[in-house]
Amino acid sequence: MAIWRPSLDPHSLNRAAAIADAIATDVASGRLAVGDRLPPQRVLAWALGLSPNTVMRAYDDARSRGLVAGEVGRGTYVRPQALPRGGLTPLSRSHDGPVDLSRNLPFVGAAAQALAATLTELGREPGLADFLDRGEERVRAPQLAAAAAFIGRIGLAVLPSNITLANGGQQGVFSALMALSRPGDALVVEALTYQPVMAMALRLGLRLVPAAMDREGVLPDAFEAALRRSGARLAYLMPTLHTPTTATLGLERRREIAAIAERRQMTIIEDDVFGFLPTERPVPIAALAPSRTVFVTSVSKSMAPGLRVGYVAAPGPLLSAIEAAIAVSSWMPPPLMAEIARRWIVDGTGTRLNAAQQAHAARRQLMARRLLGNRPYSADPDGLHLWLPLPPEWQASSFTAAALEAGVRVNAGDIFAAGADKPSAVRLCLSYEVDDRRVEGGVAIIARLLAGGGRIVT
Repeated sequence: MAIWRPSLDPHSLNRAAAIADAIATDVASGRLAVGDRLPPQRVLAWALGLSPNTVMRAYDDARSRGLVAGEVGRGTYVRPQALPRGGLTPLSRSHDGPVDLSRNLPFVGAAAQALAATLTELGREPGLADFLDRGEERVRAPQLAAAAAFIGRIGLAVLPSNITLANGGQQGVFSALMALSRPGDALVVEALTYQPVMAMALRLGLRLVPAAMDREGVLPDAFEAALRRSGARLAYLMPTLHTPTTATLGLERRREIAAIAERRQMTIIEDDVFGFLPTERPVPIAALAPSRTVFVTSVSKSMAPGLRVGYVAAPGPLLSAIEAAIAVSSWMPPPLMAEIARRWIVDGTGTRLNAAQQAHAARRQLMARRLLGNRPYSADPDGLHLWLPLPPEWQASSFTAAALEAGVRVNAGDIFAAGADKPSAVRLCLSYEVDDRRVEGGVAIIARLLAGGGRIVT
């Protein structure tokens, strides 16, 4: 192939990140194929009028994303399987082996007993065949009404006619991105963002534009600056129990974000899948900017992880495009599963299961606080995970390797970085493991690693 030359965002102030983003875009589009060699750093630097150090940082960034590799004699080339395979790893809960603090899933709890009762009830009723057919309105209409009632509990009043069903919140987000963007578009995200969204952006050929954050979440000024410099008309935000940082955006800042969306006439995809866990929370951004927000939630985090039912609420002009995107990938969610969610919303089972999730999370958070002592970290009492900055003697990659060697899986913070700035932190997920004793042992190992200055203290 001819020498590769990236098409850079003219508004980007970070040229190294812009080159890495261009590599990601061209891998996703097929312009760069597996095995293709990138130009030597000095050659590309000369072609772009940049310093070799800038290109070196860009290649390092692309390497950290798993897009490229380098070997003596081969230079820098596109890796096989460079596209992330998020979601394809096994999710079965193990009772032995390393303690898994890397998966941000709730526990199953009493959902199995509730499911047995619901299925028994369904089996005694006539009309069961309706749940095995496609698009039966007499089935779908009450499910959408229940979805509207469910969403209304957190302060978002929305008509059933402005809601569609999805196979979980993740399909809802992906379908919204498919419907509302084209390859090459910019997508503004928090500087640290949900890892599967980065994989989605890569698949769809979108340019990620990070907006700076603080302990509360995304900064409104940084959000607007990212929109301005990139020309983006679309953003993805997780303002409630943000992953990985656990931050929840306050009401005043949500109002500022909503005002920016209205002023700039852009659309926000608001991911609220954790929104039913906090006992107190601000209203969604969608309640403040209803014509500018696509609101996505699901029942899997509040009721049971395997109940893959998501709800997408959107303004009428956007909803039909999102429904079409859902239909392209799966036609529709299984009506029987959506019916289970409907019944649990209506009869109070969902509320009880959510309360059990909250109690489980609170108990595990107290356990972590006891074991980690006075070490600073970010957490929400009702949240499933915590965000742990590392001391200077540890890098995230070496810490995660040492933790795994000691028998604990954790996520390095840099896998959530949408830009070039890589945090020296790790995410610990507390709810995935079934046994309290395994979680206690795993967090104790993390505490000893932190106390050891680069080695385990026994």
